Amino acid sequence: MLDKSIEGRKRQVCSACGWIHYENPLPCSAAFVQNERGEILLVQRGVEPGKGKWGLPSGFIEIDETPQQGCLRELKEETGLEGNISELIGVYSQESSLYKRVIIIGFRMEVRGNLKPGSDSLDAGYFPPDSLPEIAFRSHREIIKDGQR
Repeated sequence: MLDKSIEGRKRQVCSACGWIHYENPLPCSAAFVQNERGEILLVQRGVEPGKGKWGLPSGFIEIDETPQQGCLRELKEETGLEGNISELIGVYSQESSLYKRVIIIGFRMEVRGNLKPGSDSLDAGYFPPDSLPEIAFRSHREIIKDGQR
């Protein structure tokens, strides 16, 4: 692989066949859930990045999933809750120390079931909007802000 300037950017190019390696952001989805008291559902992260901090139920969209399916799967994995998507809140971009850049798609959700921390969550609970714990990601803070409008 050689570094070449292509389309105004430094890119890696295969010297044998000319294939260009494009680096793209990884797609993620995040669930914004409020209970009947207006409290916001958060999970305490059990994995990096942001291990020990809090965030929305979220994660990477798998290759065979739509953003909506990925969001529903992550909600179930991290909280034990089933859900329905009621609306798209927005699409956000954030730098990542591990993945360079991620795209986060925030959905408003309605949920049912019994809340319990999942496989990569240390804890899960509802918090009043005016006393949230430290949120791991700027994009999650933006989704929370936009979701409360």
